[in-house]
Amino acid sequence: MSTGSQHFGCREKGILEVSPEPEFGQNKHGDGQGPLSKPPDKPRVPTQNADTAKQLTVTQQSQEEVARVKEQLAFQVEQVKREAEMKAGSELSAQVEALHAEKEVLRRSVSEKECELLSTRGLIEEKELQLSQEADKAMREIRELQGRLLEKSNQEQSLQQKLLDEQFGILQETVREAEDILRDAVAKLDDPLHIRCTSSPDYLLSRAQAALESTDALENGHAQYVASMADAAGLVGALALFAHLTADTIVNGSATSHLAPTDHADRLMEMCRDCGQQSLDYLGELKDKQTLGRAELGDVRRALQRVLQLAQELRPKSLDIKQEELGDMVEKEMASTSEAIEDAVRRIEEMMSQARNESSGVKLEVNERILNSCTDLMKAIRLLVMTSTNLQKEIVESGRGAATTQEFYAKNSRWTEGLISASKAVGWGATQLVESADRVVLHMGKYEELIVCSHEIAASTAQLVAASKVKAEKSSRNLGRLQECSRNVNEMAANVVASTKSGQEQIEEKDTMDFSGMSLIKLKKEEMETQVKVLELEKRLGGPERDAGLCPPHRANF
Repeated sequence: MSTGSQHFGCREKGILEVSPEPEFGQNKHGDGQGPLSKPPDKPRVPTQNADTAKQLTVTQQSQEEVARVKEQLAFQVEQVKREAEMKAGSELSAQVEALHAEKEVLRRSVSEKECELLSTRGLIEEKELQLSQEADKAMREIRELQGRLLEKSNQEQSLQQKLLDEQFGILQETVREAEDILRDAVAKLDDPLHIRCTSSPDYLLSRAQAALESTDALENGHAQYVASMADAAGLVGALALFAHLTADTIVNGSATSHLAPTDHADRLMEMCRDCGQQSLDYLGELKDKQTLGRAELGDVRRALQRVLQLAQELRPKSLDIKQEELGDMVEKEMASTSEAIEDAVRRIEEMMSQARNESSGVKLEVNERILNSCTDLMKAIRLLVMTSTNLQKEIVESGRGAATTQEFYAKNSRWTEGLISASKAVGWGATQLVESADRVVLHMGKYEELIVCSHEIAASTAQLVAASKVKAEKSSRNLGRLQECSRNVNEMAANVVASTKSGQEQIEEKDTMDFSGMSLIKLKKEEMETQVKVLELEKRLGGPERDAGLCPPHRANF
């Protein structure tokens, strides 16, 4: 019920409760105190009737009023009900319509969602199909790639094995070459033709030291190859260097023994032989894969150290000077060598002037050619000594650091002593060459002396070059010039030998048939005497030929 109907209901209830029809004997207040509740003392009939009528009228009016109010209230209640019903129906209809509209919206939303769901499901199914196809394709590609990978892996393993075999083959070829080099060097110990070859203890010392140092590189190369057999470059290079230096040590040890005392010579020969054998044993271990990893250089090092120690013992005692004096000694010896060469050039020029004054003809031509070749050789040696001095200064400046020059020479005493020895040998060779040339020009010496001196100078300059470049940088310009000077010295020494031999032959021919300064009669006489000598020689040769003709055929052939 609405608020208005509730209001009117309350009013109706109030009226009924407030204005009930009064009962007989009660006043309108209902408290039993009115005139009806107590009979009067004295009867008053007319007044009471009028009052009663009046009361009845009032009561009737009240009842009519109540009835009218009831009707109004009923009407209002009915009207309120109708209004409430109409209002409730209208609200319910609106709600129903709103619900229907909302339902329609929801239905459309559901339809749209179902359409979207169907579309999405279709896309999902399409994507699932696509993904399934892609997965199948990927699986096929994976299987194909796995097959290729397996094939590549097999190929890689095959190539790796082939590389290992090739590297091992290269190593074996190098080992065989090294064995041939060492065997050839060991064979020189017993070669009679090698007896005439000589060397100095200082040079043997430098060779043995270089060979001993090469064992460190060889050991490192061996360790690298054992760690990774796919690369034998380090071991191959170190092995080639070791073989050459060790063979050089053996050959020079044999050559040094030819000038050493008997006891030392025998010991040196045995040590060189043992060094060769130990080196060959080490190379033999490198030829077998089972023993390659266990190959040791200890015995080889000990053999080289024994050679090194004996070479130290064989060094000239004159070189036993204090280390602090080595720097001054180098400078003095290089200056002394330069002075010796300058003096040799001056003496050759003097001999040239003397030869021009005292000889003529073929002898003058021979002397001039020999002395000119000697002059060229001296100039080449002088240039070599100057270049070697510059290289030594460069080595000292680059290697001494904060130390002084004297301290550097003292620290590298062995190298310094090698320089001193080589410088002395060059100066001595130049002096000997000049003296031999003087004797040849004065017909007091032999041409062979000049040839030997030329060879000695070539060997001495080679020793000086070797001693100078031991500590030089490979990229040094002075080192390149020094090597060029060394080749020039060898060429000039060869020219001295060639001019000496040709001069000797020319002089011998001149002594046999020198027709310069002869008259016609003397020429005829010489011709007749020559013919007589030819006939005598033919007669002498005729006898052995006849005897050979009488011998049995096999003896004649022999």
